[in-house]
Amino acid sequence: QVQLVESGGGLVQAGDSLRLSCAAFGFTFSSYAMGWFYQAPGRERAFVAAIGGGGGPTSYTDSVKGRFTISRDNAKNAVYLQMNSLKPEDTAVYYCAAVRGWDPPQTSREYVYWGQGTQVTVSS
Repeated sequence: QVQLVESGGGLVQAGDSLRLSCAAFGFTFSSYAMGWFYQAPGRERAFVAAIGGGGGPTSYTDSVKGRFTISRDNAKNAVYLQMNSLKPEDTAVYYCAAVRGWDPPQTSREYVYWGQGTQVTVSS
């Protein structure tokens, strides 16, 4: 059974750091590109970062470049999102997602597997 399980969210202050983790089960993880998306209340789900299958190319939305880093450990079937210098506008539910392939897409509709999300709240 395919499953993506996010963890690591929480309540932090502006300027703090968090590391989100996503554990994958039930598919050949190294063959899948992985993405992180976020959804704030009343807003559509939006792209944050992605990494290609096998640790290939990475991409980021402009608002997180230089602050967030996506990485993966194929031996552990896990993908991570290191978030530094957090801002109140980063507050959202963060989801990880998977799609088979090397190039990581930035559009949510291309991803086939999704986790349940983890809440990140950044206070000012």
